[in-house]
Amino acid sequence: MKKLLLHTCCGPCSIHPLDYLRAEGHEVYGYFYNPNIHPYTEFERRQETLAKYAKQMDWKVIFDEDYRLEEFLRAVVHREAQRCRYCYGMRLRQAALVARKGNFDSFSTTLLVSPFQKHELIREIGEAVGQEYGVPFYYADFRPGFKEATVRSKELEMYRQQYCGCIYSEKDRYYRSKKVKK
Repeated sequence: MKKLLLHTCCGPCSIHPLDYLRAEGHEVYGYFYNPNIHPYTEFERRQETLAKYAKQMDWKVIFDEDYRLEEFLRAVVHREAQRCRYCYGMRLRQAALVARKGNFDSFSTTLLVSPFQKHELIREIGEAVGQEYGVPFYYADFRPGFKEATVRSKELEMYRQQYCGCIYSEKDRYYRSKKVKK
């Protein structure tokens, strides 16, 4: 059985990857590290939902409870168009570091389940970071399980967020420009 560290953004996005990886015979540990999430109450809510799900699934999850929003914002301010690249990179880099320190055989991310994330960019960054840290990035396209996991998360009455977590995606979700007509 290979030991795999699964970077985890939230409970609902963990459902399919955890099932998939366990079915493949991996010993899966979760890792919650998400300094991009805003506001802090959203960060707490996602963490609490994941903790509850992990307990139900008898799943060991490492929680990085430091709220490093400023680190994320400093890195993306004036580079908003590249924010996803930085965000994926910072989270996958940290996951690879924890995987190396914990003697994991590989690492992956629940970000690969969402049809709304930049899948190929996640894969590209994950593989590069894996080479950099000497821990292989485990790639799987988890998207085919997204709809079923969404149904299960509703049945489990999990908190389901409607944006990736960053302040910019929250704005994209709610704000529609009201351009002034001339």
